[in-house]
Amino acid sequence: MDVDVLGNAQREREWFHSLTVPPGLWTVLRLDGRGFSRLTASHYEKPFDRRFADVMADTSRLLFEEFGARYAYTVSDEISLLLEPGFRLFGRVVEKLVSVSAGMASAGFTGGSGVMGHFDSRVWTGGSIAEVVEYFSWRQADAARSALHGWCYWTLRQEGLSGKQATGALAGRSTADKNELLFQHGVNFNEVPDWQRRGVGIWREDGGVRVEWELPMRAEYRDLVVRASGWQGETTINR
Repeated sequence: MDVDVLGNAQREREWFHSLTVPPGLWTVLRLDGRGFSRLTASHYEKPFDRRFADVMADTSRLLFEEFGARYAYTVSDEISLLLEPGFRLFGRVVEKLVSVSAGMASAGFTGGSGVMGHFDSRVWTGGSIAEVVEYFSWRQADAARSALHGWCYWTLRQEGLSGKQATGALAGRSTADKNELLFQHGVNFNEVPDWQRRGVGIWREDGGVRVEWELPMRAEYRDLVVRASGWQGETTINR
């Protein structure tokens, strides 16, 4: 059989290679660390370690610059990378976007930390800047919820409870209950570093790249995302 004919026949079986991000859509690549609960437990302090956050911020900046992103957001072992509607990178091929971003994040994290880390990557799309703002507001709100739970969980673990016992003790507790638990242990959650509760943002500003460890919340954060995106049109955002 002719090698070219054989090769073409095999390429036709690469079904997903033709899948591309539709034109005109805002795109977010969301990356998550694989098995990072074990990785951080073995190499970093709990509930938060600035050394780990520094490596994640550096990895996010690497992706931000290499992908020509408009905005990057990182919290815990997660990175969200915003690409503008007209981006042309890799011909908008989904396979390329997720594989290259995951590989680059894995290499960046491993090189920066000295600990082998792996990431997966997925694609989110939105048709308007309002949907982009909703996405990043969701990720920041989830970050705050996870940070509060993490602080409570590791406070109980440090008291001697097992993982199962700590999880059971927190089951069904309200946000107010969790804040009170921490307060009883000498921790005011509102006073823990902003980056733990709100994440870290990266965008272009004044001809350079800004890495912000003290992000605002709610309406101020939504306005920041719009500015970082470079959007110049009308914006209708739920406040």
